[in-house]
Amino acid sequence: MNQIFPPRANTWARLSVYGVFGVAALFVLAALIYSRSPYPSFVQKSPAQPVPFSHALHIGLKIDCRYCHSAVETSASAGIPPTQTCMTCHSQVSTTNADLAPVRDSWQSGIPIAWNRVHDLGDFVYFNHSIHVAKGVGCSTCHGQVSQMSQIKQAQPLTMGWCLSCHRDPAQYLRPQSEIFNTDWVPPADQIAQGQALVQQNHIEVSKLQNCSICHR
Repeated sequence: MNQIFPPRANTWARLSVYGVFGVAALFVLAALIYSRSPYPSFVQKSPAQPVPFSHALHIGLKIDCRYCHSAVETSASAGIPPTQTCMTCHSQVSTTNADLAPVRDSWQSGIPIAWNRVHDLGDFVYFNHSIHVAKGVGCSTCHGQVSQMSQIKQAQPLTMGWCLSCHRDPAQYLRPQSEIFNTDWVPPADQIAQGQALVQQNHIEVSKLQNCSICHR
């Protein structure tokens, strides 16, 4: 009796089964690589803003971070400056600059400027700026060298793994209080030794920093 399928059909059938599993394995591998890449965490995200505010320009004028982000030392949120803060300067400086028209309109109408959030943690994450500042974590550790950004962008992934890398070993990131708001600060050659001293000085209980309730409340 003649065979319906030639002998090589068995080989093709096996290869097709192996191919399905191979493609599935490649898909899973690609998904794992992507999930650990910077892309899903929006690193380098830099949404357009209603006013082209340049951190590089303002920091270059020696304006302290706390002048605009006034709650950073006392509150969970660093705070977004109200229009009044902008107008303390811009009622006298660049008063006819077209780019600043939204600031002047906000001042006259009393309607706040609708800034677009750049660093946006999930609602299930609790982050407190003031405790990080108090314990020796500087602005640029999380926000990057904003002194060089004409338009603010997300410099770090802000993922759970990235946060835990600091919570497991904070000594590598801590700096003196005098350098907290220095966006161009560079760790010294003996950073680990100085960081370990700051861990003790700032009463940081490293053993508790991986407790789930620290960030998820």
